[in-house]
Amino acid sequence: MDEILNFFPEEIKQKIKQNIIENIEEIRIRTYKPIILKNGQAEKQIDYIITPNTVLQILQKICENSIYSYQNQICNGFITLHGGHRVGITGNAVIKDEQVINLNYISSLNFRIARQVFNCSSTALPYIINSSQNDIYTTLIVSPPGCGKTTLLRDLVRRISNGIPEMNFKGVTCGIVDERGEISAMDKGVPQNDIGIRTDVIENISKSLGMKMLVRSMSPKIIVADEIGSIDDIEAIEYVLCSGVRGIFTAHGQNIEEVRKNPILSQLIEKQMIDKILFLDSKRKIQLGYDKYSEYENKQVV
Repeated sequence: MDEILNFFPEEIKQKIKQNIIENIEEIRIRTYKPIILKNGQAEKQIDYIITPNTVLQILQKICENSIYSYQNQICNGFITLHGGHRVGITGNAVIKDEQVINLNYISSLNFRIARQVFNCSSTALPYIINSSQNDIYTTLIVSPPGCGKTTLLRDLVRRISNGIPEMNFKGVTCGIVDERGEISAMDKGVPQNDIGIRTDVIENISKSLGMKMLVRSMSPKIIVADEIGSIDDIEAIEYVLCSGVRGIFTAHGQNIEEVRKNPILSQLIEKQMIDKILFLDSKRKIQLGYDKYSEYENKQVV
């Protein structure tokens, strides 16, 4: 936690320490608003009003006093920190040729605190693992933002990579496309998170390009990518599956109806690329909402 708090001025740092909540997931900073600490649906307000100058001071420290060198990340709306933590950024967007070329008058910062939750994938694994063939079902994990998709994904790849003796599953080679550095938290080529002994990572690359590179270079049996949603992502997934590789992916959404209405994600079902879709709600409960091999849907996972 100290690695996050060190980005704040000393007075704010001490106030957060005095009001810290258990298993904190977010620290939200907004101009002329109080600081808000969040853990799932619970939150705590700190009576300290943030000025625009304070927001800029915090951002400068995040960017090591060189905001220009972080311009590409800022234009994407977030900066990934050491340890896989992520700072969301909002402000006045400057647009050119339908692309964000700058964010100025920064108004909000959202520190999303990454942590590993070992064995949190236990309820999901029985629906993903195909033990009889030492394989997995290609799976899409869907939830609204902030419900733990990345945490679940990280634990899934760790266990699939290492092997799961209680399920008679031997570890297999996995490839992670870690576009934002949140899954593995690489530092100079070394994952800071435990992602398993048979896992290869390609970082800071688009998911569509990274998936194809991993298939060609590392011969994975399973490819993992977080927050798919573009037509390029879907085309890359089709390439992966046609190459004989399975996949585990995540996306934003609420239920199977939203997935079917999404013009991009619905192609995964229409083209029968996805075997199963799991839904994760705000209480971290998992529901099986789609199974290509079953006539039954919306089965609750205990």
